[in-house]
Amino acid sequence: MQGERLDVAELGDRGVPGDRRWGVRDLASGKVLSAKREGRLLQAEARLDGDRPLVRLPDGTELAGMGRATDAALTGWLGSEVSLVEAEPDERPRYEMPIDFEDDGSPLYEFGSSVGTFHDSSPVHLLTTASLRAARALHREGAWDERRFRPTVLIDVAGTDFVEDAWVGAEVAAGSARFRVRRPCDRCVMTTRAQPGLPRDLDVLRSLTRAHEGSLGVLASVAVGGEITLGDEVTVL
Repeated sequence: MQGERLDVAELGDRGVPGDRRWGVRDLASGKVLSAKREGRLLQAEARLDGDRPLVRLPDGTELAGMGRATDAALTGWLGSEVSLVEAEPDERPRYEMPIDFEDDGSPLYEFGSSVGTFHDSSPVHLLTTASLRAARALHREGAWDERRFRPTVLIDVAGTDFVEDAWVGAEVAAGSARFRVRRPCDRCVMTTRAQPGLPRDLDVLRSLTRAHEGSLGVLASVAVGGEITLGDEVTVL
């Protein structure tokens, strides 16, 4: 679903508290839904209220926390029996996505995530404004809005280069937190999905695949937990 902008966050081993802590499970298959397969999820919003998730459906209906009422509303909206669930500590959730990002009717590819969370792979995704400008040059008609790419931290960097590619293997400090950059972030069908204010655009992923090996931004783990505040300086160590 659409995420929430934060001015301050205290990051731990699994990134921002609450991030990918809950998911919508398809009860027939046992798989966790993602906009990789069910693009309608991006039409809904999710945010935290203390320690519980709040969901706002496209028609304005607000759902507070887990439970029968929430499950019934989500089931009615999506048209299949689903449940809002919290990741189990020892669970490795399974997802599905179409093999061909241009064809939602293509065969489904199944993959797993990290244990005890609904993160695809890494708890932190770093993206710079410089990379967004570099990508925009590949497809000038596209809307290269950061919401398409769902970064944990968006970093303001001058220029028009994919600067964070050079950070792989390094540590990055932001506020009192430090991240260990693992690898480039390979992009998928999520970047092409429509969401409020952004149309479906297959050329976003086509252009990244053609010119930048299909990646944008980098994935990282949390080396040292700490607080990040909007406006903090970011340093590559």
